[in-house]
Amino acid sequence: MPVASIEDIRAAIGTEIGTSDWIEVPQQRITDFAEATEDRQFIHTDPELAAQTPFGGTIAHGFLSLSLLSRMGADVMLVPATTKMAVNYGLDKVRFLKPVAAGKKVRGRFVLSDMTEKAPGQLLMHYNVTVEVDGEDKPALIADWLGLIVT
Repeated sequence: MPVASIEDIRAAIGTEIGTSDWIEVPQQRITDFAEATEDRQFIHTDPELAAQTPFGGTIAHGFLSLSLLSRMGADVMLVPATTKMAVNYGLDKVRFLKPVAAGKKVRGRFVLSDMTEKAPGQLLMHYNVTVEVDGEDKPALIADWLGLIVT
């Protein structure tokens, strides 16, 4: 995570702070997620049957795409040098707009929408995140994501 002063982080509120690297979503990652979550619906795990659907092939679980926010955020989320830990605090809104086809790449575009002091030494960060799909006009999802930084 990029290190920044509290003043620089405050100054970034309302702006796009960065875009993560691309992350590949191959069939094996989708299959592994299906096993870990016990969500083995054929649109995720059976390329032959999934090819007969409007998707034209297997797609990533929406929750798989959402779970990659942690990896994406590590590329761009600003943290003070005094950070002891940063944890997921939750989501205020998530919308799945377009499925991610097996073999595609995704990345996150992050806007820091707010930062509040929840308690002394605890900063609640609010991010508007758009997960883009390589080569697609429509994003996979949008989310309002909250992270708690303990300094």
